[in-house]
Amino acid sequence: MGIFSRFTDIVNSNINALLDKAEDPEKMVRLIIQEMEDTLVEVRSASAKTLANKKEIVSQINKYEADANDWQMKAELALSKDRDDLARAALQERKKSAEAAETLTNELTVVEQQISKLQDEIGQLQDKLADAKSRQKTIIMRQKTASSRLEVKRTLDNTKVDSAMGRFEQYERKIDDLESQVDAYDLGKKTLNDEFAELETGDKIDEELAALKARVKGDTSSSSTSE
Repeated sequence: MGIFSRFTDIVNSNINALLDKAEDPEKMVRLIIQEMEDTLVEVRSASAKTLANKKEIVSQINKYEADANDWQMKAELALSKDRDDLARAALQERKKSAEAAETLTNELTVVEQQISKLQDEIGQLQDKLADAKSRQKTIIMRQKTASSRLEVKRTLDNTKVDSAMGRFEQYERKIDDLESQVDAYDLGKKTLNDEFAELETGDKIDEELAALKARVKGDTSSSSTSE
């Protein structure tokens, strides 16, 4: 495949479409970037050669135009000396030089068009390359994330996980039973805090009883006085 044929395929390609068809997007994007970089080097090399060719053509045009002017001056000199034969020969040489310059000028136009096209294509390829590189990290990150999620999903769907969770629940129930047995041994036994709490409760009841007796006696005395 030629350089320009490959280049056209890359420039005209839709990167998203290529990635959608790829089995390994990470590998595909690396290949796309590598192909673009290689093609860009070749296109730039071709552009440099074309520019050198243009420079050479311009130099030749200048030479032929200078030769044409020189033969023109020689023809005029010959005429001033009444040498029509020399003047005619000089004009023939001038004509050859002028025609050669014209031919090269037409060739220069074609070369300049090629250079302009190459520069446009280089710009397009650079844009495509920048686009691919900007997506490269995102694509790789998305692929790794998706692979990790898939692995987790597969692990969660594995019967070994369900079995492990079942055993875990059995251990929890055993621990609950042990804790219940411990609580049963302590049931009915008073702690030091319980003893003090009972004393405080007894004191409060005695105080409430004394207050109640005093109020009842007070009420009785008030009734007797009224009678």
